[in-house]
Amino acid sequence: MEESYVRLVELLGFEKRFFPSQHYVYMLMVKWSDLSEKIIYRTYPEFHTFHKSLKEMFPIEAGQIEKKDRIIPKLPAPRWLDSEKSTETRQSTLSDYCSLLINLRPHISRCKLLTVFFSVRPEDENPPAPNTLKRNENFVESRELVRGNASEISGPIILDTYRVVADFEKTSKHEIALHAGDQVEIVEKNQNGWWFCQCESKRGWVPAAYLEPLDTPEEAEEAEPNYEGELHVAIKAYKAEQEDEISLELGQTIEVIHKLLDGWWVVRKGDETGHVPSMFLHKAGKKEIYEAERLNIQRQKPPPRRSSISNAKSIHNKARQKISQDTYRRNSRRYLQQKGGLRVENKNSRGAAKSPLRERKNQENIPKQSASSSEGELKKDAPVVPPRPSAELILERCSDNTRKRVSFHGSEVKE
Repeated sequence: MEESYVRLVELLGFEKRFFPSQHYVYMLMVKWSDLSEKIIYRTYPEFHTFHKSLKEMFPIEAGQIEKKDRIIPKLPAPRWLDSEKSTETRQSTLSDYCSLLINLRPHISRCKLLTVFFSVRPEDENPPAPNTLKRNENFVESRELVRGNASEISGPIILDTYRVVADFEKTSKHEIALHAGDQVEIVEKNQNGWWFCQCESKRGWVPAAYLEPLDTPEEAEEAEPNYEGELHVAIKAYKAEQEDEISLELGQTIEVIHKLLDGWWVVRKGDETGHVPSMFLHKAGKKEIYEAERLNIQRQKPPPRRSSISNAKSIHNKARQKISQDTYRRNSRRYLQQKGGLRVENKNSRGAAKSPLRERKNQENIPKQSASSSEGELKKDAPVVPPRPSAELILERCSDNTRKRVSFHGSEVKE
């Protein structure tokens, strides 16, 4: 019986996946000679690896001996930086490649290498996640898929696509001008709030405050507040311009409690909290590093904040979650109180219920402060003798043997 061979390959669309890492896969309908139809998923790097193996198997038909003998279609190498737009534009190239490949001479189109590549794999029947497909600019929902294990996929770096929320005019040759509604691909997310983007043929720096994710209003990569704090030193003075900001002096040490992607971090200075430009801070370390960083930022400017953009228009109904400074201060104070619990207990001891060990607090064995200020200071620094617990408390907390002996001794005294 003749083995089944591929008679038609139809490209249905592509899908963005996040397991085991972010990547794109193409969805293909493969029709076989036995009239069966199967759905498979392949990445572009997988196609290119298959293409190279095919040329090695058929060097004459690949034109490696004589270029005029080449019949195997060409396939461009994958880009190192991949994006949704490049994945979409590559659909026509891939569709033409598959069509030409299947129509080659039988010794190529029905070879085992090609048959195995287009055969159904376990991960094709059990894809990692039910993502949205894109076909001919129209989005359709994929069939119900079940989460499962997929083979490890290695390929180009996937660039995140963001939307511009307001018009941005560039102020230097290193920036790019953008209009509200433009979509850009993020090449680099710098901690200082300036992101390196590409929009069609343009590349340059853009403030993160002018950008928003396409899927949700919240930044998936944004870290949660860390109220333990991380020591940083101000390498440039900053004067607060808004109510939720805080002023810093050159060389001042503060604690960073929340690193935001827009480059405006929340810091703690004593009992105060507020936003400051992250580019004016450097992690506590050697002084020579501070000097080098201080010289580097002399001509740099902090990015604008989202609150300063008056005409920002988001496509999301729900706005970004914003933590108020009152919340930062309250949570910070609570963390510090829990960390130094003894100080809190002393402050709140007046309103708290008396413990059994404090019932006899006014006994003579507790030193009292003298009227003399000098003697009072000495006695205040001296260790306080703990009060003697009551008999009931001793009986409650002692061992069974001790309790029996105390009870026996008490009965003898009564007799």
